[in-house]
Amino acid sequence: MDDLEIRNEIASGLAGLDLSGKRIIMLIPDTTRTAPVAEMCRIVHDMLRESGAKLDFLVALGTHHPMSREDLLHHVGATAEAYNVMYAGSSIFNHNWSDTTELAEIGEISASSISMLTGGILNEGTRIAINRHILDYDHILILGPVFPHEVIGFSGGNKYIFPGICGPEFIDFFHWLAGLIGSMDLIGVLDNPVRRLVEQAADLVPVPTTALSMVVLEDGTLDGLYVGPTRESWKKAANHSARVHIIYKPRLFKRVLACVAPMYHDLKLAIKAICKCEPVVEDGGELIIYGPQVTSLSHARPEVLQRVGCHVRDYFLCNMERFADVPRGVLATACYLKGKGTYEGGREKTRIQIKFATGVTRELCNEVNLEYVDPTSININDWRNHENEGILLVENAGEIAYRY
Repeated sequence: MDDLEIRNEIASGLAGLDLSGKRIIMLIPDTTRTAPVAEMCRIVHDMLRESGAKLDFLVALGTHHPMSREDLLHHVGATAEAYNVMYAGSSIFNHNWSDTTELAEIGEISASSISMLTGGILNEGTRIAINRHILDYDHILILGPVFPHEVIGFSGGNKYIFPGICGPEFIDFFHWLAGLIGSMDLIGVLDNPVRRLVEQAADLVPVPTTALSMVVLEDGTLDGLYVGPTRESWKKAANHSARVHIIYKPRLFKRVLACVAPMYHDLKLAIKAICKCEPVVEDGGELIIYGPQVTSLSHARPEVLQRVGCHVRDYFLCNMERFADVPRGVLATACYLKGKGTYEGGREKTRIQIKFATGVTRELCNEVNLEYVDPTSININDWRNHENEGILLVENAGEIAYRY
């Protein structure tokens, strides 16, 4: 899409809203998503300024690492000197998921509702809290790309509120739901129990929302933009994403090398590479996660993940009393890193072998029950052009999903 097409779509999508003189907050992704964030922020800011509206930006981090002031400004295409000219009157700040003083409870979802939404997978209620500053605004704009997603089927839409700007209780709750279901039954599926739960939570948000849902190609090109009511916008973008972000292979592979996209720096984020590639690995096959830039377990609660270790889902289900004090979001992360498998007779068996050739040390991998591969032993060129032999190379892994 060129600049004129983008501006026309935004103008058309916002035309029916009375935003003149209103206070507006725009939720934006961090740098772990491929998207023309700076360009879009400038266009929306300039349009709204003409109507006398005040626009602020909130980075919907979820549990990701907060961005520095310099990084925040760069993210919206500004320098410290230029920001007050380019974005006069606008503030930009990070969400802090773990600071309870920054959260406001907006309601709860009952156990009966959750049982219905999840098909009985979970049968307990949960409270919903979001960033309290949201309540100071008249309207929420949600700017974000839509890709196949390992937890919720497709990213985007109300996912920018949950987990983007919500509190830990609900984050842990629905990530555990995803862990119970498994990424292979979620990724690339529009309607699923996790998405239904998030949409139910979104109904509790007391501020109206409008989404600017983007479909972005691997090279950063904006291939589609859908502006309008959040669910409608997201669904159109998700259907578009399904056409361009899922690659179907004619066979399964015995070995896959997934080169983690440079924007992911910890193993929790590298889960995106695991889940996008896992479906095309044959039973008993090998998936190597390669990323020397990945140097830690997780930004959020790494010490808890290190204590718990990584195991298949059924291991945790058979030992829930032992892990009663562990946030279930951490258990979900541990499940995703280990992959699909079984636990019978006190022994774990994974469907495939997931190995890690990253900057995380051999000692730490061993400690958390992950298989280590020396990243210096990997020559990417050795993996090229061997698909007919059952060997697949996936570069820049993390956003494009593979299926058989």
